Amino acid sequence: MRDHRRFRMADGAELVGSQGDSFEMRVSIPSDDNGFFGRQCPECSLVFRMDVQQYEALPDNLALWCVYCGHHAEHSEFMTEQQRDRIMRAAGDFAMQMVSQEFDKMFGGLARSSRGGSISFSYRSHPFYPRPLPGIDEEQLVRVRTCAGCQNNYAVFGEHRYCPVCGQLPAASVAFDALQADTARLNALEALPTDAKALLREQGVFTRNWVDTVENVVGVVEALASSLFRAAVPNAASLLNGKGAIFQRLNHMADLIVTAGFPDLRTALGSQTWQHLLETWAARHVFTHNDGIVDEKYLIKVPGSSAQIGQRLVLTETMCRSALNDAKALCETLVDVLR
Repeated sequence: MRDHRRFRMADGAELVGSQGDSFEMRVSIPSDDNGFFGRQCPECSLVFRMDVQQYEALPDNLALWCVYCGHHAEHSEFMTEQQRDRIMRAAGDFAMQMVSQEFDKMFGGLARSSRGGSISFSYRSHPFYPRPLPGIDEEQLVRVRTCAGCQNNYAVFGEHRYCPVCGQLPAASVAFDALQADTARLNALEALPTDAKALLREQGVFTRNWVDTVENVVGVVEALASSLFRAAVPNAASLLNGKGAIFQRLNHMADLIVTAGFPDLRTALGSQTWQHLLETWAARHVFTHNDGIVDEKYLIKVPGSSAQIGQRLVLTETMCRSALNDAKALCETLVDVLR
């Protein structure tokens, strides 16, 4: 049996035991100032971060979820590139010492026994000094989330749909995150320096962003309403049969929910908010299906509009922020109604 104490290891690497030709090595993975360390999905290659103390308390046979794509695999598969480099440095230095010790055994005695003749041989062993392990300098925390189910903290760097520990997030969490992301995007554009804003406005970036916001709002509500309805209504499949994209149509969606025995969304939200939502949905329809050109259907939905048929609808940041606020109120009402 080899004495693993004969090997020199860099700070942060430790040989903790050996059995025959097998060795057990422990390599530390430094956390950031907030106590988080990185995990990288082996499928989509995107990085998220987890709380070290909470992570260490999880079961050893834990299978993680990628917060972005939902890939599900054994937790050791989620090493980041920098963590892997650190481990490979420690393993490489250990291997170098293994080879050196084998050379000592093979040639050390030969060097002492060589005498005269036509062949001379010398061998000198040199002490090995391990290289310092590379540090970890990964993306710092931007947005920390706490899973409502398992209470584990994790940090994400983009739109996500999963908790790394318990998997699929509730539909409501996804919806409110999406609305918050659209609000953050409006804020980020507004916070740009004047010159940068002028250039982007000239290129239509602001206008395109406002259109995207309105379209996103409808998509968020549709996904949430569909998920909540299917979970709350035992005969949802039969009620939805042949209805198509009913959750994209506000009044039809409200009627469906009433038919299933739940309160009326229109009453719960109030007529003014409901009318604002109808106008947002109408705007989304003309941009999605008619490049923003006002048609008769739009004017029926928005009777107070000063636009005329054939004109292109003009959105504003104020309209988008109102749409986001109204959509948030609708999402909260959907969660409350479809319990």
